[in-house]
Amino acid sequence: MADAPIATPSVARRRPRRVRPSAAGVAAGLCGLLIAPAHSTARDAPGRAQDPAASGTIVGRVVVERPLPPIPRRPSVDDLGMPRPSDVPDRYRSVVYLETAPQGAFEQPPPGQAVMRQHNETFEPHVLAVTVGTVVAFPNLDHVYHNVFSLSKAARFDLGRYAAGRSKSVRMEHPGIVRVFCDIHSHMSAFILVFSHPFFAVTGPSGVYRLAGVPPGTYHVIAWNEGVASEPQPVTVRPGDQVTLDFVLR
Repeated sequence: MADAPIATPSVARRRPRRVRPSAAGVAAGLCGLLIAPAHSTARDAPGRAQDPAASGTIVGRVVVERPLPPIPRRPSVDDLGMPRPSDVPDRYRSVVYLETAPQGAFEQPPPGQAVMRQHNETFEPHVLAVTVGTVVAFPNLDHVYHNVFSLSKAARFDLGRYAAGRSKSVRMEHPGIVRVFCDIHSHMSAFILVFSHPFFAVTGPSGVYRLAGVPPGTYHVIAWNEGVASEPQPVTVRPGDQVTLDFVLR
């Protein structure tokens, strides 16, 4: 866990009692996040195919029709002088991924870094998708203290209290779904989906996604949003083809 400065002012506040997530909430959505190689017609290749003509693309849109419950927010003295978020704007962003990875997809280059900011007492982005080994930084851009933690099986950590202008990080060592919370602000929560292969994509605000560099083969694709996963949808990818696959989550 690294501790590095970022430029923002600091204001101290008292730390209330820890609010822990329910076990049911942490476990939701874990089904379907499989990482075993697929026994399909996919050719052996390390990760995404480098030649666009030898790979295909899956595109589409994820429509979230089920209503998302509002995030309860505990009033505090920080409401004075700080924007009051009514809800997390990107909760309708989803993750689309191959249920099983193509043969050879585990021969990956060293993963990089990702950032989940703390801003206006909200995690930004609300949903982050990374590969195993990625270091995720949690910079504090607010004028108050935060304490990022997770009790998830895939990553269990507690970064402790740190003020504005500081950043701490965690390396994601295991695949799975990581629920992220703030020990000080009970309304703050986010998801990190950790994969052992690179065949995933996060949708844009309108639900549109693009999953490029998929080796030829037949796969099952899953769409995930806020702990709810779709039924696996079959799709066949041919060299140079672009296949459209839409999802509706109710």
